[in-house]
Amino acid sequence: MITYKLYQSNRKNNPNQGKWYARAIHNQTIETNELASIIQRNCTVKRSDVVAVLTELVEVMQDELQNGKRVKLNGFGTFKINLMSAAADSPEDFKVCKHIVGSRVNFYPSTSIDGNRVRHKVLLDGVQFAETPKNDVGTSTDEEGEETNP
Repeated sequence: MITYKLYQSNRKNNPNQGKWYARAIHNQTIETNELASIIQRNCTVKRSDVVAVLTELVEVMQDELQNGKRVKLNGFGTFKINLMSAAADSPEDFKVCKHIVGSRVNFYPSTSIDGNRVRHKVLLDGVQFAETPKNDVGTSTDEEGEETNP
């Protein structure tokens, strides 16, 4: 169940100023060791083996992404590196150290197509939503700057 909290837009000069929207609340983070314990309970592989594989997966993905490849995990999604670039007046004026201003990893979840030829993101199949309780006390901010429950 994904819980959400309603927020009112207060951005000046925005046509949606004063309007309300939902923001997902994430009150926990699950890390590699916890995932490995769950996977161990669901199959015959030991937690230590799962941790080793997941750790190596991260290292291999980093290497392959930095070698300019897309990395596709079947049934999960595809990762690739995108660049943030400043404009140059001409190809001759373009300098890597000046015009490439950053990079990021983009993730594209796997999709399936139903009988009506509609695409669905596999990771979202069956997702349900509920508003977070009104008496929810104490929120903090996660790495992306969104409020979370401690």
